[in-house]
Amino acid sequence: MDTMRDRFITTTSQLLDEDPRLALVLAEISRDGFGPAARAHPDRVVNVGIREQLLIGAGAGMALTGLRPIVHTFASFLVERPFEQVKLDFGHQGVGGVLVSAGGSYDWPAGGFTHMSPGDVALLDTLDGWTVHVPGHPDEAEELLRQAAAGDGRVYVRLSLQSNERARPVGAGAGFTAVREGTDGVVIAVGPMLDNVLAATEGLDVTVLYATTVRPFDAAGLRRAVGDHRAADVVIVEPYLAGTSTAAANDALAELPHRVLGLGVGRAELRKYGEMDEHLAAHGLDARGLRERIGGFLRR
Repeated sequence: MDTMRDRFITTTSQLLDEDPRLALVLAEISRDGFGPAARAHPDRVVNVGIREQLLIGAGAGMALTGLRPIVHTFASFLVERPFEQVKLDFGHQGVGGVLVSAGGSYDWPAGGFTHMSPGDVALLDTLDGWTVHVPGHPDEAEELLRQAAAGDGRVYVRLSLQSNERARPVGAGAGFTAVREGTDGVVIAVGPMLDNVLAATEGLDVTVLYATTVRPFDAAGLRRAVGDHRAADVVIVEPYLAGTSTAAANDALAELPHRVLGLGVGRAELRKYGEMDEHLAAHGLDARGLRERIGGFLRR
């Protein structure tokens, strides 16, 4: 199976052929994969080099001319390093574009902490008007990218080497999808966390919701899943900073007694750069770690 990043390259190359409104801005990352597209569309495929602030500024400048920019590099260099440009060049100027990251929280552990960005979604959460997609499979990444490219707003598509075994349907404007139903609580699995959540909750009487679009947060979908219970227990399992969406869940359930547990990447820096699976286990995001924490929370 190809990776989400592989699918991004092939899909974006096709979209550049199909839609003259689209432009692609790179900062070295994935440059080789877009060689044919750059030769076919030299005026709409731009590599600015290792200049991430310019990357964002150039994309926003293209948007001001009427183009629909797709801007791509590792998450730490796309959101964190040029955050001021994201805030001002896109947000303050009121233009749209599609930011597509790779790398995620710890996809390349050997790259060190400079190449890790578990706080990217939380950081974007401080800005208004961003849609955030977190696909859990290359097929989902392609569909969400096509939706984003066809729109006009500001969209962040967070790609990862982590992937679920199979894709789930991703409709336009899709909210949370119920994958399993139960009565003892609700577990929201974001993107590539779904398979581990399903394994962790096997035999538990819980509802499992699957989320590939986390902003806007599907408050109505969560309330429907909670139903008419007098009190609600909700666990959110995210592949980035733990607790990123707990405030959104609390707001959704403001009129109902509830408890929310946010599971994700911890704040403490892991300085032993092992394999990706080792990082998952270290943060308690493997099936065993999730089982212990979800089960303990629901048992109160």
